[in-house]
Amino acid sequence: MRAAVLRRGTVEPRIIDDPIPGAGQLLVRSLACGICASDLHFMDHPEAGADDDSGMSTYDQDVDIVMGHEFCAEVVDYGPDTDRRIARGTRVSSLPVLATPGGRKIIGQNPETPGGFGEYFLIDEVGARVVASDLPSEVVCVADAIAVGWSAAARARMTTREVPLVIGCGAIALSTIATLKGLGIGPIVAVDFVESRRETARLMGADVVVDPAEISPFQAWRDVASGSAASMRDMMAAAGLPGCVVFECVGLPGVLDSIIKGCERGTRIFSVGGPPEGDHLHTMTAKRKGLNIQFGGGPWPDHWDAAFEAVCSGSLDVTPMLGRSVGLDEVPEALDASRDANGPARIIVVP
Repeated sequence: MRAAVLRRGTVEPRIIDDPIPGAGQLLVRSLACGICASDLHFMDHPEAGADDDSGMSTYDQDVDIVMGHEFCAEVVDYGPDTDRRIARGTRVSSLPVLATPGGRKIIGQNPETPGGFGEYFLIDEVGARVVASDLPSEVVCVADAIAVGWSAAARARMTTREVPLVIGCGAIALSTIATLKGLGIGPIVAVDFVESRRETARLMGADVVVDPAEISPFQAWRDVASGSAASMRDMMAAAGLPGCVVFECVGLPGVLDSIIKGCERGTRIFSVGGPPEGDHLHTMTAKRKGLNIQFGGGPWPDHWDAAFEAVCSGSLDVTPMLGRSVGLDEVPEALDASRDANGPARIIVVP
């Protein structure tokens, strides 16, 4: 098959062997696959894979790896011990995790679990979800990105006495914003240096967008929260601001620490980002402020299913996040373009 292959930090289109489905697995043909920031983190930071003791992600620079984990595909063939409940040619997607003899592996982040930047890859039959929609595959494949923000917003369990502050307006932040809006949470304050990203955040449901070059995100939050408190009888009675819940969606060193230093006392921080190289945090400051910091991880399966249904049904419009589509020959250039903060939240690979 043809695939955009990662080896020694470089991606190039090549011909490689077709994957062979094992027990309980489906062979699928990639129809569309989004380029995610975690693809860039994976290829740029091989040391992060070496430090991953979960065994789910492995970057062996001397072996071919086909990335791509946000996919829509169609069923081509079946491995042994499958029920064959999904007909050939049916469009499907799934959580990007594959059961292998060596344990559960992230699709697109191991030599043995190729992803959607190639013509064919493998998924578990038990986890396959049928695309019950006429929407284009380029739209459907964004569901996995939506699921990450969906899960973060759901797990935060925000109350009407809290006002969210979303730091960064990339794809995961946008999905967090859209989910919070769907839950009736607000006003939502979204922060990014890039004007086009702020505008996309507004389209996805943000009530207030902030350029941190012009005003501190935390002062902007205080201004919004003060107005919110004035409209809440219970807050007026309590004579205080609503609680602050910060969603950190940047994933660059220093961002989480800057939130710890700048946020209100008692703030809850949900860190969905996380730099591959690690970070330094002023934990004493966090202790004195009584902060609650929760780290995101991947989406829970039920949250993934809910996000997938919302995207496929069209109840959550992801089109503001979409940019251009590219073929396999253009993947190297598209990966570089995805580093540009002024670009769209998602460039889609159509093998």
